[in-house]
Amino acid sequence: MQNSQHTVKSLLDFVKQKLEALYPAQEVQALSRILFSEFAGIAPAQRYISLEKKAEENVAKQIQQAVAQLQTMRPIQQILGKAEFYGMTFFVNEHTLIPRPETEELVEWIISDLRPATCDLRLLDIGTGSGCIAISLAKNIPHSEVAAWDISENALEVAQKNAAENNVNVKFEQVDILNSQLSILNSQFNVVVSNPPYVCQSEKAQMRDNVLRYEPHTALFVEDSNPLVFYSVIADFAKKSLAKSGFLYFEINAMFGNETVEMLKEKGFENIVLRKDINGKDRMIRASLN
Repeated sequence: MQNSQHTVKSLLDFVKQKLEALYPAQEVQALSRILFSEFAGIAPAQRYISLEKKAEENVAKQIQQAVAQLQTMRPIQQILGKAEFYGMTFFVNEHTLIPRPETEELVEWIISDLRPATCDLRLLDIGTGSGCIAISLAKNIPHSEVAAWDISENALEVAQKNAAENNVNVKFEQVDILNSQLSILNSQFNVVVSNPPYVCQSEKAQMRDNVLRYEPHTALFVEDSNPLVFYSVIADFAKKSLAKSGFLYFEINAMFGNETVEMLKEKGFENIVLRKDINGKDRMIRASLN
């Protein structure tokens, strides 16, 4: 691309040309909006009234470099180093999952359940990753004390940075929930929440390269032979660690909604609610103990 061609229109055409064979048309449009907003400071509503506007050389270069990374299927959030979640900005990298809209729905469910509370609440997020669940809860639930665990030291570094950037206090700890003694904590929690690994190995064939290449597999996948391994262990922990009238929340694999409900019933949980996400898929569960 020659310097004389660096107009908003030529850059828009460039983005479309390079990405249209790799991404659906609607996604190309969304990526284009993000690129021009981030690097050129042009809001979506302004793009088409700015078509003949000259683009500065550094802006064109940044867009071209980002497009080159998008061609390798690297997620736009990792290219920019950030993702939006529940009205906040979170730093992300290859050590954490990119926060998903479905997880925002889980967070909103918990917040709507707990906001009326007037007493102090103790919350635990297991498998925190970027910290998006724990930080959102700490930010939006008054009188809350939030702890968050993850097996990955690198993920915890990201989560700690996000807590600092969003001005909340969360107690982070490196814990492998599958290999920990359930008695490691004597604390009683009002809420235990987890969005653990739940994608079966057999589902890899249906997943896009931007996930398979760039997001941590330890945070994504479980063996087909035991898809509920994390849910079962966390439920056992919650049985010992939930305070009276406490709740257990899960984000789940849509294929195993009924199986997860049955597992929780067998372990003695009651008032089990299986909720669908905005796409109509079984995605969230809330349960309590007698």
